[in-house]
Amino acid sequence: MNRHLWLLAICQGLFLTNNVTFIAINGLVGFSLAPLGWMATLPVMGYVVGGAFSTALVAKTQHRWGRKTSFQLGLVVALGSALLCAYAAWSRNFWLLCTATVVAGYYNANANLYRFAAAELAAAGYKEKAVSLVMAGGLIGAVLGPNLAAQTRTLTAVPFMGAYLALAGVALLSMAVLALVSFPPTPPKTTGNDGRPLGEIMRQPTFIVAAACGALGFGVMNLLMAATPLAMQQCSLPFGDVALVLEWHVIGMFAPGFVTGHLIKRFGVLPIMGIGVVLNALCITIALSGVDLQQFLLALFLLGVGWNFLFTGSTTLSLQTYTPVEKDRAQGALNFFVFATTALSSFASGVLVTTQGWQWLNAGSLVPVALTGVAIAWLARQTRRAV
Repeated sequence: MNRHLWLLAICQGLFLTNNVTFIAINGLVGFSLAPLGWMATLPVMGYVVGGAFSTALVAKTQHRWGRKTSFQLGLVVALGSALLCAYAAWSRNFWLLCTATVVAGYYNANANLYRFAAAELAAAGYKEKAVSLVMAGGLIGAVLGPNLAAQTRTLTAVPFMGAYLALAGVALLSMAVLALVSFPPTPPKTTGNDGRPLGEIMRQPTFIVAAACGALGFGVMNLLMAATPLAMQQCSLPFGDVALVLEWHVIGMFAPGFVTGHLIKRFGVLPIMGIGVVLNALCITIALSGVDLQQFLLALFLLGVGWNFLFTGSTTLSLQTYTPVEKDRAQGALNFFVFATTALSSFASGVLVTTQGWQWLNAGSLVPVALTGVAIAWLARQTRRAV
């Protein structure tokens, strides 16, 4: 554990500031500009679709130029896309806003590799804790993101344009912090030693479960989180309450990061992921019980904690499935599954919450939660048989 890990955790926090602000405002800006109400979350979907499309390109830039240059390139894209979003809000151009968030997806795909880079900055026996610590850096986004959205939404005469301009400043700050991080040198490229084909890596049972749990866990979290601002608006709750709920949701996502690594080390990765599934189910139960502020607050907080256990666990689990020379293609594949599932859930959240309502949206979420639990139980059984 070293200062480079702490600096990377700050970068993770600034990345999450961008994500949380996008979640807080993109659906509402989209709703005010979209030709049809069900299109409201298309700007949210654009962010993750852009991430999915960018995974292969990011893997190539990481392989060719190394972690630091690729991460800084992602931040340049974050700066430009935030300014483009601001212009789209000013010009009231819905499709330009969607385009800008698709472009921002390149930053999303890049920064989602911070958690893997964390494992490379730590000694062999501390990889779980390093991943967990950098994930905990998202607490910065938990506090800064919702408050940034709330305080800057009326900064200009155009609603939320100020929030997009503030995100451009966040990107500049992140560039400065990342400049202080030193990453291990890229392993020398040796002829004939490119590792296994991606198909062989992906056929491993452990890889399958890590990819499935990471994707489904992220998909369910995004499905409910992206719909929350719209659902709360439909329930006539003020934007201040939306910001509060999102703040505690993201606190739930990243505060456990200070202990998740220790828990995985002590109890094993699969039991901790199983607890994440239980917390997701509990979140949905509470959400189905009512639509007052306290239900939204508690449900989204538990959703965040469940996501932390599942996503940190799936990341840790995936570290067993590839070698250093295989990491770029394996991590690119893992991120692609996450982004593809999240893109689908982003689109579904807007359609379902505006046409079927909050209750049906939560009831439908029980299906992927159950599938995640089945995958974990299956791998646990396979592991016991192997022993």
